[in-house]
Amino acid sequence: MKAERSMRLLRLCSITSARHMSEAAARHGAGHQLLMVVGLGNYGMSGTRHNVGMDALNLLARRLNIAELWKKDKQCGADIIQSGIGQARLVLLKPRHFMNINGKSVGSAAGRFCVIPENICLLHDDLDKPLGKLSLKFGGSARGHNGVRSCIDSLQSDSMARLRIGIGRPADNTSVERYVLGRFTRNEQELLTAILERSVDMVMAHIMQRCAIAPSGNLIISKKERNEPSKA
Repeated sequence: MKAERSMRLLRLCSITSARHMSEAAARHGAGHQLLMVVGLGNYGMSGTRHNVGMDALNLLARRLNIAELWKKDKQCGADIIQSGIGQARLVLLKPRHFMNINGKSVGSAAGRFCVIPENICLLHDDLDKPLGKLSLKFGGSARGHNGVRSCIDSLQSDSMARLRIGIGRPADNTSVERYVLGRFTRNEQELLTAILERSVDMVMAHIMQRCAIAPSGNLIISKKERNEPSKA
């Protein structure tokens, strides 16, 4: 079923986005793997727990020395960078919609750039993991995350990779909504820089692995969730 959905998306792209594909081929060269990395969040709310995925994407752009290339894309309702790493072409995307409808931007960009769900990686916060715990998950349900659910609904697929960045749950009676929309405490902020750096390390490793094992675009990835290696 997932393979059928991917094939339908590719057929749709070939019909509705031929011009974009031709332009992309002219700019980047045919045959290069196209990957899209998305930082989920509420645009303009950097530093809040719910935006840790978008903050990680900003750091990824700085790590790749392309942070000055962000451009507002009205068609997709997002800020976008088009670049490359090795043999891969990259689209970095920050939705300009609220978290619970981030999928509108992701779905629009996937159609415009002809990216199948399996080639999309979502970076997002995770209440069910303690602060700083990271894992890379391949496919599956949204696990209660409204931003991920919106992406699944828009793409009609749950095949996207997700980098889950633990933010923990409130220790007191603070509501979940207030907690995720709140800023990190001073003590948490002291840990945040290292957390974001490790997040980018995992995303970079994911990108390089996909390019290494699938230069032709026929990607085969284990569905097992990959946790960050223990430092012990």
